[in-house]
Amino acid sequence: MNRRCRFDSVAQKPLTQELERRMDMTRIGVSRRKALQSGACALAGAAGLLLTARARAGTERSTTNEEIVRRWYKTWEKKDQGQFEALMADNFTFTSAAGDDHISKSAFKTQCWDTQVNFIDRFDLERVFESGNEAFVKYLCHTKNGKSFRNVEYFRLRDGKVESIECYFGGKSTFPSEVSKG
Repeated sequence: MNRRCRFDSVAQKPLTQELERRMDMTRIGVSRRKALQSGACALAGAAGLLLTARARAGTERSTTNEEIVRRWYKTWEKKDQGQFEALMADNFTFTSAAGDDHISKSAFKTQCWDTQVNFIDRFDLERVFESGNEAFVKYLCHTKNGKSFRNVEYFRLRDGKVESIECYFGGKSTFPSEVSKG
């Protein structure tokens, strides 16, 4: 805490911090509550400007992590196995509530791509949040048999590739494997 001492200009007496604080607040005619509210609004505004600037800066890059994530889902819709494999990092892992605990790239291809890709019609990406090398996606997947399911997935990305995905399903009856059954 700063314990500096100021002097009253007339009597040349030291002012206490409390008296100094009251003088500062009353001299400008603003209560502490109003000053704090104004400060909070200014901080929120500055944070909003920072996010806007970051979003603009992100558009200047050749490929953003959000674009990579969106490309991931398009790959499933187009059944593009070459692009699917190209988007995954060599050390890719996948985790889900269906018993997949950090399974490898090859296990994911066998257990998920090979068994589910032909049931998927399209994805509605409802929310995509990106921050640094991470992204959260909430989507509604429409299947070819007229059913749908909603998931949330957490992505970790590195060097333009998907390094890991953690998938969070809704109820068991909406697991992709359940919905894909006739």
